[in-house]
Amino acid sequence: MNELKQLEALGLVLPTPAYIAGALLFGIVGLVAFRRGRKCSQAQLTWTGVALMLYPYVIYETWLLWALGIALCGWVYVKWN
Repeated sequence: MNELKQLEALGLVLPTPAYIAGALLFGIVGLVAFRRGRKCSQAQLTWTGVALMLYPYVIYETWLLWALGIALCGWVYVKWN
């Protein structure tokens, strides 16, 4: 328990379960979009899939992760066909 407080003092915090679930969900959706984009030669869908897989590495706020993920998933839904 003392180690956790020392890590928090250094600015390192463990992600919440909602953050981990969102990162996994949007990563899987991103992988599916990436593969579909490559198969159908749709550059927008391919790059949106890459963005969905990689953006959790630079976003640290849970609410922002979910907001951006839902927006990108909406874009994938529009560009799917």
